[in-house]
Amino acid sequence: MKRFLVAASVMIVAACPIVAQDTTSPSSRTRTVTAKPTPTPRPVTKSPAATASPSPGAKVSRRTTTTAPSTGVLAAFDKIIEGIKRSDVDLYMAGYWNSSTLVLFNYNGTVTKGWDQLKKNRESSFPQSKDVKLEIRDRHVTMLGRDGAVVTCLWTQAQTFNGQPDSASGRMTLVFKRVGTEWKAVHLHTSPDKPDASRIPPSEQPTP
Repeated sequence: MKRFLVAASVMIVAACPIVAQDTTSPSSRTRTVTAKPTPTPRPVTKSPAATASPSPGAKVSRRTTTTAPSTGVLAAFDKIIEGIKRSDVDLYMAGYWNSSTLVLFNYNGTVTKGWDQLKKNRESSFPQSKDVKLEIRDRHVTMLGRDGAVVTCLWTQAQTFNGQPDSASGRMTLVFKRVGTEWKAVHLHTSPDKPDASRIPPSEQPTP
């Protein structure tokens, strides 16, 4: 009977699990946490469309250059001067306003009224002028608002007129106005820079 009990005890002990050998409570165990690797930033790559040159047909934004109003005034002035140098009536008249109210105070003291009369005068005088040399000095432009301007200058002219040497010098003032998209001279006043002293009244004599 004792052998049976001993044998049974041995069997019970053998059947018991060995987990009792682990005396550490679950709450007292140290957990090892492996840190997650820091993600590497992905490089930003520009698309080919952003860096490629624009195609030939693509619209490209360009800055607009604004032309100064005085540029158009001087272009009209240059037509008049070049017309005199070339004895070209059409080029000369292209700088003037085609109007009956056009007025010119001439170098010789006369007055020309109207575009048509001016053209007739130049058609008469230009064919007699050869080898014209015209020098412009001290040219100055003053803008009078958006649609008006004044050009002043000194001039010296030498030529062969009607077969004889001819020369003169003086001052010139031209008044321009905008006509549509162009500038035209509406008035000319030219005078000698060395007037005849006998024709100057005492009140206008230069101060000594």
